[in-house]
Amino acid sequence: MLSFPIIILILVFIYLLSCIKILREYQRGVVFRLGRVLPKPKGPGLFLIFPPIDRMVRVSLRTIVLDIPPQDVITKDNVSVKVNAVVYFRVMDPLKAVIEVQDYLYATSQLSQTTLRSVLGQVELDELLAEREKLNARLQEYIDVHTDPWGVKVIMVEIKHVDLPQEMVRAIARQAEAEREKRAKIIHAEGELKASRTLAEAAEIISKNPTTLQLRYLQTLTEISTEKNSTLIFPIPIELFRAFVEPLAKKK
Repeated sequence: MLSFPIIILILVFIYLLSCIKILREYQRGVVFRLGRVLPKPKGPGLFLIFPPIDRMVRVSLRTIVLDIPPQDVITKDNVSVKVNAVVYFRVMDPLKAVIEVQDYLYATSQLSQTTLRSVLGQVELDELLAEREKLNARLQEYIDVHTDPWGVKVIMVEIKHVDLPQEMVRAIARQAEAEREKRAKIIHAEGELKASRTLAEAAEIISKNPTTLQLRYLQTLTEISTEKNSTLIFPIPIELFRAFVEPLAKKK
């Protein structure tokens, strides 16, 4: 049978073993001693705490990826859309993350959801679809300002997906098609304008040298003959018909 001093030694040894704590490189321990927080977090590595007078709260310093569920957003131009996003943040001050807020994960999640609805509700649909980077920066700045008292640093916010109503998708498709048709007509009109200017310059050059017109005519005949065409074209000067047209005009 063990003596009383040996039992005491065994109990002390077990207690000392329970006092040994090990934290990983990305963890810190916020220790409360008799209800008061110690000024410096513990870890990483090996250290001692003394229960029951000490109580430790583990805090991870790794970057946390928070998925914001789809939020119903009404844009500035009264279009109802569903938007989801992702927030990247990490704890910079373990003491504030434990003391200043009850649950920094839940608090950051709720703040991100309300901020997403608030900020995106101030922009129009075109800006929401075309200027994602600017909106991401605005969301990151706004959330980071409000999480700073909690010791949380928001690294990045990214809008993942914007779910549009079907009628709005069809309207955007019609708008894009109309825009493409407009650009096609403008390009065609610009081509016609350039072609007409070129033809006018060519006509002016040909008018200065009648031989050029004859050469152009022969070139056209050569192009027609290469297509295995049996059609023959002979140019007839308009002056030949004046002898017949002028007497008829005088009789009228």
